[in-house]
Formats: sequence, structure tokens, C-alpha cells
Amino acid sequence: MQGKKNYSEKLFVSFQLSDRIPKENFYRRLGETLDMQFLYRDTCDLYGKTGNPSIDPVVFFKLMLTGYLENITSDRRLIEHCSMRMDILYFLGYDIDELLPWHSTISRTRQLYPASIFESLFDKVFSMCVDKGMVSGHTQALDSAPVKANASMESLELKKPFQSIKNHFEDVDAENQRQTSTGITSPVGLITAPPHHLRRMKSHQEKLRENPVSASGAAHERAQLFSNKTHYNPHDPDARISVKPGKARKLNYHCSMAVDTGQGVISHIQADFADGRDSQYLPAMTEKVESRLKVNELCMTELLADGGYSNGYNYEYLESRNITAWIPVFGKYKPEREWVTYDRQEDVFICTMNKKIPFKGFGRTSDGQPIKNYRASKKDCIPCVLKDSCTPKSLFKRIFTTTFEDYYYRAHERQHSRRGKQMKRLRQSTIEPVFGSLVHHYGLSKINVLGKAAAHKVMLMSAICFNLKKYLKTFNRKLVQGAVKEVVGHCNATFLMPFSRFELTL
Repeated sequence: MQGKKNYSEKLFVSFQLSDRIPKENFYRRLGETLDMQFLYRDTCDLYGKTGNPSIDPVVFFKLMLTGYLENITSDRRLIEHCSMRMDILYFLGYDIDELLPWHSTISRTRQLYPASIFESLFDKVFSMCVDKGMVSGHTQALDSAPVKANASMESLELKKPFQSIKNHFEDVDAENQRQTSTGITSPVGLITAPPHHLRRMKSHQEKLRENPVSASGAAHERAQLFSNKTHYNPHDPDARISVKPGKARKLNYHCSMAVDTGQGVISHIQADFADGRDSQYLPAMTEKVESRLKVNELCMTELLADGGYSNGYNYEYLESRNITAWIPVFGKYKPEREWVTYDRQEDVFICTMNKKIPFKGFGRTSDGQPIKNYRASKKDCIPCVLKDSCTPKSLFKRIFTTTFEDYYYRAHERQHSRRGKQMKRLRQSTIEPVFGSLVHHYGLSKINVLGKAAAHKVMLMSAICFNLKKYLKTFNRKLVQGAVKEVVGHCNATFLMPFSRFELTL
């Protein structure tokens, strides 16, 4: 007999979400595992004593966690998604007939809370992973990647150069009058650039336009060549122009991250300006990772990174903190030089004619970097038969090396050792998949907020959700394995019981 379902809404319904959500549901297990009551204490000073009650801080962070776990970066879409999921409503503590907060409330609360609140939640989740034995601590992998900012290259504006005080105040008055008449306020004000930066960029652009093999459109009279020194985005002044090999230039933020090599738990993440080098962020990141590990009674002894972090200052800094740096040597360092060999014990170079080239003093390059100066004597170089090949343009041989020669040498030796190749594979298999997961599954494909501070909060929430997902998967796997072992042990005891009785009878 064919069935037919008739539907009519009931006036009174006896319904409980707790009866409908399975005990194995992810959000039910997450709510039972993660205790966020400390957020009330941390956010208490941000609110007044009178007025309408705000959104519950725990509910706000649960909404944020849900957004990044579901890979939803739009606040409006997040509220619509949560209102249709019973397990998420149960996780948030809302009944099925309760209205969720407005999407604009999430945006305002995100701006209200400082980054320290988000970092405290990150530390809480990281400590949970440490307690479950998921973090080794001794070996950390560092890497970085650009993340698309919520700004467009088409809306870039030219920076204004430094002017005289009189002209500067005239421009400020004109700008204030224009803003007063239109009712528009600018959050960035007058953006300026040093005159020598502008002259350098003008000369660079003129050379590019005169070059016949330049990029398409660069030789056109009206072609615009953008740079962080000459242009900025008024919508998001913290966004910077950067380029990834093989891709177009975009306005990005710089995501720097450290991952523990034990089970791939993120130990640190931060947002930086995209026009900075990777190497300049290593000391600050190392200190933050070490302090977080120290709180959890762990110690870092080895650091893995790619060639972008290669720097003499970084090698010296890590050795001073008793950390072995597995960072490939990259840049102008030369482990071997033509016509000469280096005697490390005596700190001299020896040429092919067995003449010494001694150390003569320290100097600095054009950009202020310290260097060591080695110079041979004229009486050794002028009568030499190899002078025309060795040093044809000078009366004597001169060699300039970095003051961090010994640090580079040790890093180069580690890089080409058998362990160095193993560490390179370990770094690639540890941190690069984590970046891919954050971009494709945890809402880090684009920064949908404005400002570096807000971008830092977004990266923190994405890393928190990644660690939580890994924590629940690992914890669930251990429970299943323990249950299987218990069942197998019980079956073995039952199977062997008759035999033990038979032996006792004999």
C-alpha cells in the first residue's frame, strides 16, 4: 500500500536538541571538551556596568569557531548557516526557536576584543594538545605565505611627498574642509613618502618604460607602475603589494607560522606586512614560541626553515640561544672562492701560489652591513704570473667576506649533511600541508577584515580551529583503540579460561 505523509504544524511541541544530537557528533564533543569560561574574566573590563547586555563572549567565540570550522568567512552567511543546523545550535547553547545575534554584532565584537583575548584562547587549545602528548616541543618548523587582503590594486592612490610646513598645513586645511563639506572622514589622513624614495622609484619606472622587452603595457605613456613606496590603498592602508612567483601582484598580508613536528600542531601564528622579508620576523617568532613552550614545560632545541630565513644575524641569534638552525644557506655567501682557499684557524686566505692574504680590518657595505676586509701585499701580487687572471684590475688581491662567515659555514655544513637532508624532508612534510589546510578548509584563503590587527585575529582563529580538529581526531582515535584492546583482551581471557581450568584439574 502506498504511503502518503500529511504535514500540519503543531501548536505545542515537546522537543529537546540534546535528544536529537548524537553523542559522536563533532560539535557535541567539542562543547564537552573545550571549556571557555575564562573568557568572562578576560573580557569583563571591556564592558560597562549599565546599558543593554551584549552578546555572550563564549557565544561569540563559538560562532567564530563555527565559521572557520565550516570554512565560512562571511558573518551574514555564518548566521544563516548556524540557524539551520541543530548540532551547531546545541553547541552555541541556543534553542531551536531562539534567534541568533545579528551578523553586525559579530563584526563589532571582533573589533572590540583585543588580539590578546584571541591569543589566550589559542594558548588554551595549545595547552590541551600538550596535555594529550601531541606536542614534542624540541623541533619547530617555520614558514610563511602571502594571504590575499580585502583590497584591490585598482583602488591604489599615490602617496603625497613631504612638503614645507606652510604647504603642509594648507593641504591639511583643504582636506579638512573637503571632509566637512562631504561628511566623509578618512581614517589614514595624509600619507607621505620620503623624497629620495620617490626619486628612486621615478628613475626605476623610467628605465622600465624605455626597456623594449618590458612587461605588456609598461612602455605606454599612461602606464602605472605601482610600488609600496609610492602607492597605498585608502581602503586598507596596512595591505601591501607583494608577488608570488608565477602569479600576479596583489595586495596581501604576510602569514608567519610555526608548527611542531611531533603531530603537526600549530605552535604560533602571526600577521605581518607583506613587503617584509621572512628573515626579519624570525627572532620575534622564536621568542614567542619559546615562551609558549616554556609555559607548558617544553624546550625548543632545533628550528627548521627554508632559505628565506637565511641570515647571518639569525644564525648568530639561534646559536646564542642554543638552538640548532636547519636553515639552508641562501644569498651572497660563497663556501668556495676561485684562486684562494680559506684557513679557518689562522683567519687568512691562501692563494694558489701559496701566498697569504691576511685580515686587515672591518668595514661596511653601501647598505650598512658589516664586512671583513682581506688584502694581499703588492710585492706578492705584482710579480705573480697569475695576476692577469686572478686580479686584472687591481695591483693586489682584495677579498670581502661577511662578519658571520663562521655561522654561515656551520649552517652550510649542516645543510649538506645526511641529517640536513632528512630535516628538509621533515620540514616540507610538516608545515607545508598545514598551510594548504588553512587556506582551503579553515577560511584563510582571503582576509575579509581590514587592518593588520584584525588580520592577526583571523589567522589566530584559523589556527585554533586547526588544532581543535586535530585534537578531537587524535583523542577519538585513542578512545577507539583503547576500546578495541579492551574487547580483544576480554575475548582472549574468555577463550583461555577453559584451558586454565583443565590445567588445574591435571
